[in-house]
Amino acid sequence: MKAEVAFYRRLEEKNVKCEVCPHNCRIKPGKRGICRVRVNLDGTLYATNYGEYSSLAVDPIEKKPLYHFYPGWNILSVGTVGCNFSCGFCQNYRIAHEDAPTRFLSPDELLRLAEECRSRGSIGVAYTYSEPLMWYEYLRDVLPVIKEGGFKNVLVTNGYINQGPLEEILPHIDALNIDLKSFSAGFYRSHCRGRLEPVKETIKLCAGRTHVEVTTLLITGLNDTPKEIEELSQWIAGIDPSIPLHLSAYFPAYKVSLPPTSRATMTMAREVAGRNLNYVYVGNMAGFDNDTLCSHCRALLVTRQGYRIRLENLDGDRCAVCGQTAPLVNEKKEGFDHQT
Repeated sequence: MKAEVAFYRRLEEKNVKCEVCPHNCRIKPGKRGICRVRVNLDGTLYATNYGEYSSLAVDPIEKKPLYHFYPGWNILSVGTVGCNFSCGFCQNYRIAHEDAPTRFLSPDELLRLAEECRSRGSIGVAYTYSEPLMWYEYLRDVLPVIKEGGFKNVLVTNGYINQGPLEEILPHIDALNIDLKSFSAGFYRSHCRGRLEPVKETIKLCAGRTHVEVTTLLITGLNDTPKEIEELSQWIAGIDPSIPLHLSAYFPAYKVSLPPTSRATMTMAREVAGRNLNYVYVGNMAGFDNDTLCSHCRALLVTRQGYRIRLENLDGDRCAVCGQTAPLVNEKKEGFDHQT
């Protein structure tokens, strides 16, 4: 289904300028933007993926990954098609860059699905798999519906969006995991065909308004030096040293066939980032301890064995040992089945 794009300008000769993301694509009649899901039809810009989903599942919240937002719970996860980056290492390229089959799901239908999944320990809806910000017109409509239905909205995103569109939907978002793919502007230009600064602006804005966790995929020889990891983690710490950072191991995918990230690199990266940040986790590689400890007294707060989660030493939102506030969103809601 198509819907008129929310943020764009009409130009001369039926050209248009999309203003949803920082690409600000100028699109001629009959042509599409970089994301492939916005098309100029006779001078009007349409999103062709409104309500169209390619993937649907109930996942552990930790799979997003979110470790400090309702640990141990599940979440209904839904994804569309299209992306405004062109990463050669894309893990979801079949739905981001190819013509994956889709089905339509109205906002009310998604709410009903969320209600059905409540008994499975689902706290709401995660918009994930492809780039959810390229589902912007649908998000504007569906986020308030899900929120008013008593559920949580989670975005797993590359963070590449203009501030105006982001400000409009941010009040309806409960948590985000934002990719910070590198701390190099050159990396973003060469490997994503985007820019670093807008992503940093998104992280700063969202971290001041809602729950944010950050993920960095470490790719062998591209963004895995101690210097870059030091700079990246220092920058996050400048916003808030309690923002969780997920360091994810790379495996060859799509157009990139570099060697997988080594265990030595992941160990080094965790050690370097841990000098600046209170919570650093390693993903996509077995054998690392990803428990959550109190940043003050080092008491155990959350134990993790894969997706088996146990809460420890928590008194509400505080460490039961020393009383320090724990940066965990975990209020219990009647009617949800908490699964560990």
